Amino acid sequence: MTDERATAERLAQAVLAWLDGLDDTRRASATFDFDDDERFVWAFTPGDREGLALRDMDDGQRVAAMRMVDAAMSERGAREVAEVMALETILGAIEREQGRGSSLRRDPELYWFALFGDPTADAPWMWRVGGHHVGVHLTVADGRVIGSSPSFLGANPAVVPSGPRIGSRVLTGEEALARELLGALSAEERAAVVVDPLAPTEILTSNGARADARSVPRGLAHAYMTEPARTGLERLIRHYLGRAAEDVAADDWARAVADGLSETTFAWAGSTEPGRGHYYAVRGPRLLIEYDNTQNGANHIHAVWRDLANDWGEDLLATHYRASHRPSS
Repeated sequence: MTDERATAERLAQAVLAWLDGLDDTRRASATFDFDDDERFVWAFTPGDREGLALRDMDDGQRVAAMRMVDAAMSERGAREVAEVMALETILGAIEREQGRGSSLRRDPELYWFALFGDPTADAPWMWRVGGHHVGVHLTVADGRVIGSSPSFLGANPAVVPSGPRIGSRVLTGEEALARELLGALSAEERAAVVVDPLAPTEILTSNGARADARSVPRGLAHAYMTEPARTGLERLIRHYLGRAAEDVAADDWARAVADGLSETTFAWAGSTEPGRGHYYAVRGPRLLIEYDNTQNGANHIHAVWRDLANDWGEDLLATHYRASHRPSS
């Protein structure tokens, strides 16, 4: 059994410690009303965000900011966020060697932290961190995390091509587990899963506040897979949900996956050969996972999971508000 309040309590403590170290100007940049429309804005491309960037914090504030990441996520998820941020230095060096890009565009301190609402009040609140290839959002109500999506991580380069870290990868399970699943399929199953010889050049749902999954392909459903393939699909889903801490991942599985698992499909587009452009999608009644690795010679990963009914905690927030405003007898 996991303590379903553990992450919410840990994150609230980390957020308050961070806020305590901010002056009034920085605090004003970092905080928003919970009802602000900015809460639904996110992106995974380079560019400025609302909130307080690491570059605008002092050393102690940066340490406190990364402690919030540690509190919000699993050990693996927090490590991957930090490593994705650090990749900006490597990407900047690659682009300068190629005579393109700007040192101002690739900066591991261009990641913005924001708080919506007040963790000390008896009301919902949300914490996020965003920047190039990072989009993490945790919504809290009634002392527990009620939503941890959209959850986006990316990596460019996916495999470091040169330098002291040559051959290293930041995100491994997203591709490795999908290929294990692909390898577990029978020829008949594989024919149903591979839906297109060409991969789309980007995740199809992009960064909409609400994910429109109508264009996302369906492949073969869990119910029609053999046992090895079913196990592989479940492992892949749990890897995405496992970016969050154990209690949050368990709640996400129960809420977004379990009841619709038999209907959940796996589809692949593009080459099945490593190193060539490929895409896959996992699509259930509520769950949506998209992965794309086509850009920069198939060395550039985008990987997202979304709860089609509960991104931003919206489904459970509606329940919370109904309970909070129930007339007394």
